[in-house]
Amino acid sequence: MNKRGAGVAFIAISALLISSKYISAAIFGSGVASWDKSLFDAMLEYVGNTLSMFSLFAFVVGVAYIVWGEREEKVSKGDHKDLNS
Repeated sequence: MNKRGAGVAFIAISALLISSKYISAAIFGSGVASWDKSLFDAMLEYVGNTLSMFSLFAFVVGVAYIVWGEREEKVSKGDHKDLNS
């Protein structure tokens, strides 16, 4: 797998992690008779911020891999003048 493919995979992992946070909160509150914003915010607080932090980390790594792959491709093509500006 090349660097751009790894970057896209990390961004997909980031999307999976952030969506699993909201799905976990919804599953946690599935037995509640009535819903409102404050209740769902409380459920999100119960789930915690760990998934958000890992999601942000995976997103940053994914973007870094994509930028690294694009930069390597420019260097391999001999387009050095665009990299220094």
